[in-house]
Amino acid sequence: MAHENLLDGPTPTLLPADGPDGAALMALATGADARDAARLVPASSLAWALLAERSDDPVEAYAYARTGYHRGLDALRRAGWRGQGPIPAAHAPNQGFLRALLALADAADAIGEVDEAERCRRFLTDSGTSADEVRALR
Repeated sequence: MAHENLLDGPTPTLLPADGPDGAALMALATGADARDAARLVPASSLAWALLAERSDDPVEAYAYARTGYHRGLDALRRAGWRGQGPIPAAHAPNQGFLRALLALADAADAIGEVDEAERCRRFLTDSGTSADEVRALR
C-alpha cells in the first residue's frame, strides 16, 4: 500500500495483513491461546507480545517481549523498513510489533534495565506513536 509522503522523511512502513501476525490472529480466533499461537506461528510478534503482556514474571516477560521485538524487526525489514520512519499503530498488522516493543520497555523497567526501557520508548516515539497509544491496543 503506497502512501504519499508530504514530508521529507521515510514513507510509513506497513506490514502485510497476510504476515505472521495475521496467521496468529487466525489461530487465536479459532481458540488457540497465546502459547499455542507462538508455537504455531513463531515468527509472530503479536503472539510473543501477548505472552509478555500476560506474564507475571518480569524476566519471562522480558524474554517473550524481546523475541517478539526481534521477530517484528525481521518483518519490518522484509517490508522495506530501513531503520527509521513511521510504523503507524493505526495499521493493524503493525500492532503486534509495537505491542512487543512496549512490552519490552515495560519488562525492562521491571527488571531495572532503565536504558533499555528508555530506548524502547524513544523507538515508539520515533515510529510516530507513543506508549499510551500502543497500551490502548491491549
